[in-house]
Amino acid sequence: MNEPRMPRRIYKYRAFSGRVLDMLVADQLYFSDPADFNDPLDSRPNVEGDITDHELEHILSHLVEQRIKAEMTAAAKSLKYRGPKTIDHIARHSRKHADSLLNEIRYNAGNPAYEMDNPEHFLLTQYLEEELLRRYDRGIVSFGTRATCPLMWSHYGDQHRGICAGYSVPEDASDKLNKIEYRGSRNVKASDVAIMDHDPTARQRVDESVLLRKAGSWSYEREWRLIGTRGLQDSPLELEEVIFGIRCDAALKYTIFKALEDRHRSVKFYEMREQHGTFRLLKRRLELGALGASLPRRSRDVFDAFDNLDIEEPPLGGSH
Repeated sequence: MNEPRMPRRIYKYRAFSGRVLDMLVADQLYFSDPADFNDPLDSRPNVEGDITDHELEHILSHLVEQRIKAEMTAAAKSLKYRGPKTIDHIARHSRKHADSLLNEIRYNAGNPAYEMDNPEHFLLTQYLEEELLRRYDRGIVSFGTRATCPLMWSHYGDQHRGICAGYSVPEDASDKLNKIEYRGSRNVKASDVAIMDHDPTARQRVDESVLLRKAGSWSYEREWRLIGTRGLQDSPLELEEVIFGIRCDAALKYTIFKALEDRHRSVKFYEMREQHGTFRLLKRRLELGALGASLPRRSRDVFDAFDNLDIEEPPLGGSH
């Protein structure tokens, strides 16, 4: 399959906040936990049990042992425990935890409430799903490829009161950017999970199913994703432009203009406008001069205009 063509610009729609201003000034992006996304099915695959129960037990046991070992090794390091006894203790405890989980699954599979032919197979795939998702502790930044999408402005740009930041993709960041596929299945084969640690092709199939698929109804977003460590990170992209929504306040536009004014690499500014008689949006260049003539404003300037008035006049309602 051909690699998707990298877009010339990608766009991040945002409701404005102090945090967003900080991120623009510091040139940072926030990599979100997929569990916080508005679509609960996003980044939540369905494990397809295409192998035997015995093989499922083996995979699940292996993943659980890996996780417990990693957690206990990190704890031991912080407590400065080391040496053969510590390593042996971690290995035994990890094995015990995995065995305990398998015994619990076998016991629960005997519950008559499960009206299916093989409840143990079902439970094993369910626990494998949970364990698989624990391994995907990556963060995601989502982008669109258009700055003029009315739905994106309404859903993510605070109903046109927010902003949209446009980025170019440097060559050294192109491998970090991934295109979303909009198709129905979110299945992950258990056989791929079993070999993904040493089979790059299987790993790619699992990664794509977990992180890069969404329902077809989201296709209007034309989404691309950066995947990295969760939390606030330096941006690997190049900020090129900031676009203001139709309802964005003039004071907010002025604030962002001034905040980015002395940036080493300048940023272009635009504002959204309606195309008369249609539902289309147009992007128009915006210069500081259009805002700077009236901002920043001082409300008491109107009183100062009377300071040099030489003609003394009687107050309103006074005697003649």
